Amino acid sequence: MRCLVCERKCIIPPGRTGACWNYENIDGRLYAIGYGKLSAIELRPIEIKPLFHYWPNSTALTYSSYGCNFYCPWCQNDHLSYAKPPRGGRVIPPGKLVELALLHGADGLSASFNEPATQVDYIIDATIEARKHGLYSMVVTNMYFTEKSLTALIEAGVDGFSADIKGCPGMKKALVGVDHELVFRNARRALEMGGHVEMIYLVVTNTNDYEECYKWIIGKHLDYLGPNVPLHVNRYYPAHRWREPPTPMSKLLEIRRYAIREGLSYVYIGNVGDPELESTYCPKCGKLLVRRSGYRVTYFNLVYENGRYKCPRCGTEIPIRGRYIP
Repeated sequence: MRCLVCERKCIIPPGRTGACWNYENIDGRLYAIGYGKLSAIELRPIEIKPLFHYWPNSTALTYSSYGCNFYCPWCQNDHLSYAKPPRGGRVIPPGKLVELALLHGADGLSASFNEPATQVDYIIDATIEARKHGLYSMVVTNMYFTEKSLTALIEAGVDGFSADIKGCPGMKKALVGVDHELVFRNARRALEMGGHVEMIYLVVTNTNDYEECYKWIIGKHLDYLGPNVPLHVNRYYPAHRWREPPTPMSKLLEIRRYAIREGLSYVYIGNVGDPELESTYCPKCGKLLVRRSGYRVTYFNLVYENGRYKCPRCGTEIPIRGRYIP
């Protein structure tokens, strides 16, 4: 049978699982065998996701399971993404997860660390439960869902997407079988359904950092999403099986300059610890609006009127979802 959770669309023989190890063909029916088998639960700031324009300065109870559908050789969480869900492991009911969020004063839930496509059923149930208590729900994802599963997530109430851009069609060293344009297709679909999206481009040295690649990525960003969807240009560090050196700062700045020159309004550089490169400025008048340091908001100067944030100097609307948490 064929799994339709993500765009890999694995054909799964009886008694076997798909590539992510979480969906198994048992007697001709597809079961989510990793349902509720969580590998981590912890309270984390929303800015670390990174999401800079979504519930600023809030905290999310972050949870993960096991497995992935991509297996990036530079994976930062390979101890989870390259692990199978335990057979007979403890299941954390969605209601219990929400109880923990409320107990610890979280503002929402975040599916992160490993790929959320491995636990779509659980995320839907947890999101429905979270909404009953006024909590938001977001995911950190490679955005390789099928349109059907993406739609189901959004209809359940998932409205925040930290979407990873892995590369471009010309990549030769890794993820060559991935249709990278589907990431932008799904990001646009999420926007059309009322979701909030921020794109994250981890610039991997000698892999997806060459000019043709980053120009393709920024072109697709503008074509599919427009200038006001934030782009995070993040520094890579060696991890798992990838031993290329960390991304040169000059390369990150080169990509940022090009993106701004092409018309993107909000371009950040992450994983370098520079508050100046993580701050939000008004794209029209240049006023400093939000300053961030250590994954926290340290300065917030926006006018809130009729459910929208605006620059206090020139009145330009700034796209931010959710309220600022002082």
